[in-house]
Amino acid sequence: QVQLVESGGGLVQAGGSLRLSCAASGRTFSRYAMGWFRQSPGKEREFVAAISQTGGSKYYADSVKGRFTISRDNAKNTVYLQMNSLKPEDTAVYYCAAAQVYPSSRYDYWGQGTQVTVSS
Repeated sequence: QVQLVESGGGLVQAGGSLRLSCAASGRTFSRYAMGWFRQSPGKEREFVAAISQTGGSKYYADSVKGRFTISRDNAKNTVYLQMNSLKPEDTAVYYCAAAQVYPSSRYDYWGQGTQVTVSS
C-alpha cells in the first residue's frame, strides 16, 4: 500500500512557474514508477509525465514537453513536477500516481490532487 499526498499547487500568471511535490508513505517508494496526470473540468484525465523507479528514464506528453520536468528523490520518498512557462490551458487538478512497472498504463495508487490555476 502506498499513500500519496500532492502539494505545491496554486494560482500563477501565464509564463510563471510552479513546482508540485508528491510525498509517498512507506519504505517501498523506490519500487514504483511514478506519474503525473491532470484533469480539467469537463475533460478526461490526461497523462502529463512519468519517471522510472531509478529516475533514469522519463517521458512526457507532447503538450508539456520542454516546459515540464519530472524528477524524484527516493531518499525523500518524493516525486516532483517542475512546471515552467505555464499557460492558461495548463489549469487543472494535478494528480500523482504510482505504478508497479515502467512504462505503464495502469497506475495502482493515486493522490488526492492539487489545483493549479494559470491566469492569462
